[in-house]
Amino acid sequence: MFIHVTNAEYCGEYKVWLSFNDGTEGEVDLASELYGQVFEPLTDKEFFKSFKLEGHTLSWSNGADFAPEFLYEQIAPISTFKRSIAYVTPA
Repeated sequence: MFIHVTNAEYCGEYKVWLSFNDGTEGEVDLASELYGQVFEPLTDKEFFKSFKLEGHTLSWSNGADFAPEFLYEQIAPISTFKRSIAYVTPA
């Protein structure tokens, strides 16, 4: 399956909540990825927030974008709570 971003919401700082076409979703923190000529302008938070979905991924007006597969791999693990059920054997 070709992975692509279906929805993106700004979460603050350099974090974005992403949804993917396979149903996976979660938060990605891009703070450590904003280096180099194309990505340094994204360190301006107002500019960072101006992303749009284009070509199945996040992109910015200066030509910066991240491969959807890279974003997918960067999703922060989400804690899941499982309810344990105690089974009682009748006496």
